[in-house]
Amino acid sequence: MPTALITGITGQDGSYLAELLLEKGYEVVGMVRRSSMATYERIEHIQDDIRIVPGDLHDQSSLVSVLEEYKPTEVYNLAAQSFVPTSWNQPLLTGEVTGLGVTRLLEAIRLVNSKIKFYQASSSEMFGKVMEVPQSESTPLYPRSPYGVAKVYGHWITINYRESFDMFATSGILFNHESPRRGLEFVTRKISHTVARIKFGQVKELRLGNLEAQRDWGFAGDYVRAMWMMLQHQTPDNFVIGTGETHSVREYCELAFGYLGLNYQDYVVQDPKFYRPAEVDLLISDPSRANNELGWKPSVSFKELVEMMVESDLQKLSKA
Repeated sequence: MPTALITGITGQDGSYLAELLLEKGYEVVGMVRRSSMATYERIEHIQDDIRIVPGDLHDQSSLVSVLEEYKPTEVYNLAAQSFVPTSWNQPLLTGEVTGLGVTRLLEAIRLVNSKIKFYQASSSEMFGKVMEVPQSESTPLYPRSPYGVAKVYGHWITINYRESFDMFATSGILFNHESPRRGLEFVTRKISHTVARIKFGQVKELRLGNLEAQRDWGFAGDYVRAMWMMLQHQTPDNFVIGTGETHSVREYCELAFGYLGLNYQDYVVQDPKFYRPAEVDLLISDPSRANNELGWKPSVSFKELVEMMVESDLQKLSKA
């Protein structure tokens, strides 16, 4: 039975990936920080089927211990300080975890068993001030936040370990991917949750920043499938994962409010407080390498994604 170690298992992607790997007959080990205030809500339904073990990307020896004890065949590094605005308030922490944490994990793998397959969660935020549209694996990187900068470091150190030590180290450059399990601090979930609250009469407005910001949004469940496919591929490489289409925050609002028969213009207030210090430009993926080499394609459309998230928040609030 193959064993997978997932860092960041309590997050959106970690929970979907754990489900997928369990379905495929893996033994799943999830690493969490002892001091973490991590909520287990997203993995509650599968907690009896997985092993939760302590480990910390700040601490090399804890990573070595986990690898030695559980002997994973695959390691998925999904742990990061992953909220862009927070990275401006905590740039050093973001660099430590999101950047150097990758090196500690790769170094632990190299020391314990360099045959372990490694997946690094890279991000479209690395493209930042985009040098070309759409963005592919060969697009130059120009990050626009401490988070993006740290992800570039993690991305390149993965490539360096792959090329220097002949390790199976793969980097998935994932564009924005959402789901009902997204944290409330992310704009898509903030919208779907507030729309549901407006429907129930709990609040009267939704405050947002730049409505014209455009993103390539897909469904997280589709994207974790791509992660797994990358580690089953014959050779390690970098793969861009996205839908290849772009939508604005305004469009997201239109669909979310429209799903409940409401007009977003009656409720949305633009608030300068929510603008980023440096906005990223048009992020849109060119996922053709993943389509051609992995046979990966998204299964959930943008409209289906928005409606899935609103519906989920409606259900949650109706039970509350």
